[in-house]
Amino acid sequence: MKKGIIRPLAICIFRYHDSILVAEGYDSVKGENYYRPIGGIELGESSSDAVIREVKEEIDADICDLNYLGMIENLFTLNGAAGHGIVMVYDASFVDKSFYKTESFEGKEGDGSIFKLIWFPLSEFQEGNMRLVPENLLGLLDKK
Repeated sequence: MKKGIIRPLAICIFRYHDSILVAEGYDSVKGENYYRPIGGIELGESSSDAVIREVKEEIDADICDLNYLGMIENLFTLNGAAGHGIVMVYDASFVDKSFYKTESFEGKEGDGSIFKLIWFPLSEFQEGNMRLVPENLLGLLDKK
């Protein structure tokens, strides 16, 4: 059996009309972009508290109407390394409605690195034009 870590994650979906907010990433081995909601869990916090904290830390935003959508298991390869996550999926709304009027903006990871957040139509992912991760997230969103 391989040694490794199964990482717990809590991610949050923000919707605006027919679009969702995603962070842009790049897989250097596959040579392709991928898009994901933001989130993570730290030791000792609940998944719902993690979502609130992550959104505040990464984009300095307060949220409301937090709603649990479900859990998905995520087996993946990123930059050539295998990964495994158990992902709690939420949706929520921004208290500050100006986030919905900005096509893209920057967020900051805990290590200080900057990433880009973009509103994309959900149909771009449903039609296979863009890659949404975790891979099985789209199936959960289609049910809601």
